[in-house]
This record gives sequence, C-alpha cells and structure tokens, in this order.
Amino acid sequence: MDFAINMTGTEKAKVQAQVEMVNTAIKQKGKAGEALSKDDFMSILITQLTHQDPTAPMEDKEFIAQMAQFSALEQMTNMSAEFSKLSQLLSMGQVMNLIGKTVDVQSGDSMITGIVQEVSGREFPQVLVNGTYYDYSQVEKIRQ
Repeated sequence: MDFAINMTGTEKAKVQAQVEMVNTAIKQKGKAGEALSKDDFMSILITQLTHQDPTAPMEDKEFIAQMAQFSALEQMTNMSAEFSKLSQLLSMGQVMNLIGKTVDVQSGDSMITGIVQEVSGREFPQVLVNGTYYDYSQVEKIRQ
C-alpha cells in the first residue's frame, strides 16, 4: 500500500492497522459465505474519507460512484425485506384456502389424512388436522 509522503510514521501505522482490520473483516465474512452488509460498506467508505490525503482528495466521480453503490445496496436490502413480507402474506393466503379441504400430511414415516379445521401462525403457518397441528410444509396433497 502506498502512503502519501506527508503522513507521519504514526499516521501511516494507524491507517495500515485500520486497513488490515477491514481486510480481516472482509476475509472472515467471505469464509462464512456471507456478503458484505450495508454497514460494512459504509464503514469502509467512512474509513476512506477519514484517512484520505488532503492534498489529493478522492475524485468526485469516485465518491459519487461509491455513494451510488451504497444507495443501490440500500434499495436492494429494502426490496429483499419487502419481498419476504410479500412471501409470508402469499403463504398465509394459500394456507387460509385450505380450511375445510381434505389434506394428506406427511408426519415422520406416516401419512395423515383429514380435513383442515383451523389455521394458525404467521411466519410459519400450521394447519389443524384431526386435532393435531402440522407445519404447512408437511402438507403433501390437497383435495376438495
């Protein structure tokens, strides 16, 4: 890594330590199979702005590009959260339509057949069949 000539040894060491800390965090996230979050991105951007050389500040184009990336990341995060909510609503709508219908539910090695009497839950809906609640994901067949 190149440092500006006007940085003191202490400043260089401080910047180098922060760079190594960020690189370590990025590597650890990569090993865990996780993507960088918007907080990680903002932390990197703030570190860049804090330690930039005042005689050669970040180009306007670079800064605008990074802010655009951050904005896009924020919007994708928001869309992902909204899609999760929509998925939950759709699942709940599908489960509600099962009331009064005959279903086959896989429970361990056996198949239970009965009429759905009740539906409960939001994130993980369950159906009441023959007096027992089963996870919606266990429903194998649906009949009138």
